[in-house]
Amino acid sequence: MKDFKIWRSIIKDPVRITTTVAGKMVDKKMENYTDEDFEKVEEQEKALATLTMALSPDTAQGFREYTSAKTLWEALIEVYEGNGDMRESLQDMLRQRFNMFNYVPGETLEAQLQRFTSLNTEMTVAGIFYTKSEINKKLLNALPKS
Repeated sequence: MKDFKIWRSIIKDPVRITTTVAGKMVDKKMENYTDEDFEKVEEQEKALATLTMALSPDTAQGFREYTSAKTLWEALIEVYEGNGDMRESLQDMLRQRFNMFNYVPGETLEAQLQRFTSLNTEMTVAGIFYTKSEINKKLLNALPKS
């Protein structure tokens, strides 16, 4: 079963339970929470716990300072996917590897195909797409003469 409420809690800003006192919005005291307020807080806590439990203990240790699911999610994206410049740099590097892909003397055909398949998978994950024709042409041109 998928819990879309948890995902919404991860991508939305943390819930802040407030009330209006003398025309000003202030944080509501926990003893005044309604059942609906508690549900919102529990949803946020469940989302944070879900993300935290998905991390290895060593990795989680580095992200201990994040107290909301959204901030933790954004930090994970920044660390593991990088910012826009880093993604662009990765894409450039992958395109260059694709353009320079060639047979390595002494390499078996199986090893070459595995290397090519891995490169294509990396490019797809990075958002780089070539037509099947371009991919086939590149692979055929990289095969050894024999």
